[in-house]
Amino acid sequence: MPDGLAGERVDAGLAKLLGFSRTFAAEVAESGGVTIDGVLAGKSDRLIAGAWLEVEWQQREPLTVTSTPVSDLRIVYEDDDFVVVDKPVGVAAHPSLGWEGPTVLGALAAAGIRVSTSGAAERAGIVHRLDAGTSGLMVVAKSDRAYTELKRQFHDREVVKIYHAVVQGHPDPLAGTIDAPIGRHPGSSWKFAVTAEGKDSVTHYETIEAFPGASLLEIHLETGRTHQIRVHMAAQHHPCVGDAMYGADPTLSARLGLTRQWLHAMKLGFRHPTSGEQREFESNYPADLQHALDVLRES
Repeated sequence: MPDGLAGERVDAGLAKLLGFSRTFAAEVAESGGVTIDGVLAGKSDRLIAGAWLEVEWQQREPLTVTSTPVSDLRIVYEDDDFVVVDKPVGVAAHPSLGWEGPTVLGALAAAGIRVSTSGAAERAGIVHRLDAGTSGLMVVAKSDRAYTELKRQFHDREVVKIYHAVVQGHPDPLAGTIDAPIGRHPGSSWKFAVTAEGKDSVTHYETIEAFPGASLLEIHLETGRTHQIRVHMAAQHHPCVGDAMYGADPTLSARLGLTRQWLHAMKLGFRHPTSGEQREFESNYPADLQHALDVLRES
């Protein structure tokens, strides 16, 4: 094993050494495919300098986009370069290992909308993502030119991304900025956390409305890390209401009728990849989030 990987977690080290995704490396370890000096190693064990590392795995079948209609996915805007959709809860952005539900790309294919071929086949045209449990606005590139330019705008933090979230408690101060790096959770391959080794992550928030035990926030994302809002708010002890993965109170979730996090991508703004004109799009709360808000207002 290269000495430069000494001290790395097994999943992180395998990803670097063999070019695996971090998730696939964790799966290989969890299935018993990794030994260090003949001893089975878990995904969170540490690699040892000078140790004999053995890895066995099977190549998995390539992911493909399956055309699947999604009746409540709304096309907000479409032209030759991109399509903006209002994504309902329960729909992933693109196919991924372990996800068997509908996807935005599958819904677009079913609607006869062709997207850019740029990017990996299972996520061609995808320039950003929303969690399956988060609803709201997403843009998908239709032309290769748009894919390149939109990816650049997201990378360079030029895109306006505004979310609304209902969180537990009342943030103090009522408006502020959370600047804390986010990386893989040390104890879970599916979760993320504020960690010293994580990537730069910046979230700006402002309280719109306060209720007994909860607050409606408007959130502006400066960066776009996986689960960023959920992780940052949970780290402040104000998890999104309904977000069981990050510590939400199940009693409150049940009272509000929520089976997912109260988080919605409300506004999306970017420069048109061809004309350069600034374009902005807005969405309304879906029925489950509106119902939860109504219950809070009546309490």
